[in-house]
Parts: sequence; structure tokens; C-alpha cells
Amino acid sequence: MNTPYSTDGHYIHPSILNADFMSIGTELDRIATADSVHVDVMDNHFVPNLTFGASMVEQIVERSAIPVDAHLMIEDADDEAPAYAEAGAASVTFHLEAARAPVKLARDLRRKNTQAGVALRPATAVEPLLDIIGEFDMLLLMTVEPGFGGQSFLDTMLPKIRRARAAISEANLEVSIQVDGGVSRETIERCAEAGANIFVAGSAIYRAQDAAEEISALRELAQRHTAH
Repeated sequence: MNTPYSTDGHYIHPSILNADFMSIGTELDRIATADSVHVDVMDNHFVPNLTFGASMVEQIVERSAIPVDAHLMIEDADDEAPAYAEAGAASVTFHLEAARAPVKLARDLRRKNTQAGVALRPATAVEPLLDIIGEFDMLLLMTVEPGFGGQSFLDTMLPKIRRARAAISEANLEVSIQVDGGVSRETIERCAEAGANIFVAGSAIYRAQDAAEEISALRELAQRHTAH
């Protein structure tokens, strides 16, 4: 299955973790100019926070004007992830640390016509994943510790992004690199220069007076500073 995201493009995925859940419809409308809505699913086991499950994701899919990018920070990804594909998410990303059979799971997701992404915590090395990276449409590299919004960007993750992009380019693969955590006008250029092309931003967008303007500004900065 081909990814809908070209590795030459730059995409902004606002995280609704920073939205007002009591007005979720309005909050989704605020980010309608973005490329996807990033939905963080947490189970209070894999990470110390609890959000919502597949039924809520299904409702977001029905209400959102843009595709849903589901990021699963949950245990037992092998059994639980397919439910999010069935809920209508355009892409489903699970953590390598939570999967027993990541290649099988990625193939199961693709069979459900969903893009398959694999995520790594900051302390998880990318190198063991590179031999199978072609099985995925997207690699999500966390640039904060997963579980809570509003954390500061970890500059120490930039070499990891560079290594991943170099390996993907050398193998001539169409695999996007997404970064999640602390992405803002102050940090997005460094991520783009390192080789990321999909950017999850929560606080930067939802705390802005004009979310559409912020999305546009972030996209422009990423395009201007992309790796060549």
C-alpha cells in the first residue's frame, strides 16, 4: 500500500490532546486546514495517562473534515490496534515496545486499508528497526517522553532523525518520518533539516489565537528548512 504522504511533502498533524474535549467538534473545525488530526490513545498502562478508545476515535473520524492519524500508546498493540483501523483511522501507529510481532501487525493494518506506522520512545534505538522499516508507511520518533502534552522538545533526538532518514533514503524507500513532542515555530526547522516530514504539534496550535494561521506558519517553516 502506498502512503498518502510523499516524503517530499511537509504535513502538519495537530494533536487534539491539547484541545478542549468538551467542545471537540469546534476544536476539530479549528484545525480543518491541517493535513490530519493526530489522536493520542493512552491506556494508563503503557504511559501514565488515560484518554479514550476506539469508539471515540470512530466519532472523531465521523466529525472531522480531515483524516485521523491515530497514535496508540497502549499495551497489547497486536490485539488492540486493528480496532482503530476498523474505526476508520487513515493511519494507525503503534509502539515497537508494545508489539510482539510488529511486521505481522503492520500487514494486518494494511489489509484493513489503513496506513501502518511504528513509533519509538526517545530511549529506544532506531537501528534494530531499520532492517524492516520498509514494512511501514511511517516511522514516528518521539521527541518527548510519551504520555503528556506540553513537554519541551528533546534536541538529543535530532541525530536519531538524521540516521533514520539516511537509512530510508539509502534503501530508496517511501517511508515518512513523523516527529511528535515539543514541535513549534522554534523547533520545527531543526526537525525538517534532520529529515522529518510529518510534524505533530499540539500546544503550539491550540494555544494560538488563530489555529489556521499557526498551521500555515509551521508548514512554511518546514518547507523552507527541509533536508536536501
